[in-house]
Amino acid sequence: MGLELYLDLLSQPCRSIYIFARSNNIPFEFKHVELFKDSVLGRRPAAGGAEQPRTGSSNSEGAAKVSVLRRVPALKDGDFTLAECTAILLYLSRKYNTPDHWYPADIQKRAQVDEYLSWHHANIRANAPKTMWIKVLIPLFTGQPLPTEKLQEVMEGLSASLKQLEERFLQDKAFIIGSEISLADLVAIVELMQPVGVGCDVFEDRPRLLQWRQRVEEAVGKELFFQAHEMILNIKELSNIQIDPRLKEHLAPVLMKMLK
Repeated sequence: MGLELYLDLLSQPCRSIYIFARSNNIPFEFKHVELFKDSVLGRRPAAGGAEQPRTGSSNSEGAAKVSVLRRVPALKDGDFTLAECTAILLYLSRKYNTPDHWYPADIQKRAQVDEYLSWHHANIRANAPKTMWIKVLIPLFTGQPLPTEKLQEVMEGLSASLKQLEERFLQDKAFIIGSEISLADLVAIVELMQPVGVGCDVFEDRPRLLQWRQRVEEAVGKELFFQAHEMILNIKELSNIQIDPRLKEHLAPVLMKMLK
């Protein structure tokens, strides 16, 4: 049995793994999982107002069996299974002996990658994904207008993190740890494309960050980069989804609490 990757490309961690595997020519079977299929987004409206099930195959049940955490990304390599983005990226880099620049053998450069990955979760990742919930998902579930003050609060927090990313990590370098792309750059860029997808262009008026993004795109290949981000860049199409009324009734109060 070959390598299987259970991924939903709406997910930032899944996109980082997908791009990493494809750009390094790692052979794998792409098990497409739709996080919102059936249990969340339910049905699409059809012509004439009738509802019809979402089309396309999903591997949600398979992912649940592979990951003890019942979430994506998930990896299955023979009888071996693994969850969590960083763990999967490191496993792939070691097993397939990917180019050193991704996760350098040099102990200090490797420590710099580790440092960024540790900082990332409590900073960039703490705010960037919230833009999608505020601008797309919460209005979809609750039917409530966009809370501009909440978006402003999130963007202020994200702006502070972006300032640190530029001044503390990127500085005047081509990439986060030097002249070549690393896992740090990959994890960072997929996260920042989340707000871009919902109309919050974090690269606008940040020329140093924009130039870094362009270098990352070139390093992994623009075609692959935009293929991986196609779903998030078209995320607003979710507004055409009809939510199961029972699910909407259940989730709306919970989501409204998130806005307070």
